[in-house]
Amino acid sequence: MIAVLQRVSHASVAIQAQPKAKIGLGLLVLVGIEEADTIEDVNWLASKLVNLRIFNDAAGVMNVSVKDCAGEILIVSQFTLQASTRKGNRPSYIKAARPEVAIPVYEKFIAAVQAHLARPVQTGEFGADMQITLLNDGPVTIVIDTKNKV
Repeated sequence: MIAVLQRVSHASVAIQAQPKAKIGLGLLVLVGIEEADTIEDVNWLASKLVNLRIFNDAAGVMNVSVKDCAGEILIVSQFTLQASTRKGNRPSYIKAARPEVAIPVYEKFIAAVQAHLARPVQTGEFGADMQITLLNDGPVTIVIDTKNKV
């Protein structure tokens, strides 16, 4: 799994110009799932993003997690994170999991994040054409690949 975490002041998702989800201070998490991803990847990534200390403490130092600052999380599936650009100019998405594999992993990831956070999260809609609006705070953007967790 690959996740792009963006610390945001606010973020929202719309589908066909209709609001789907929105958050205030927190994390926008774009997640790309590949065929080889396991429940271990799901749980590790969920714990990592909830506990990652990327919010400012009283001294202005990034030392507080989204969980500790009562921030919100918006999770959006994005298969294009699995793009390979090694050959040519057209990305290959061969590593991206097919929907029958990706949807259950995506749903388990949402459930795992909610369990670690101890409150609900907002989501996009798997496979939909979504428009995402965000105000990146910092800017802080972090890429996490579960294949590099050791």
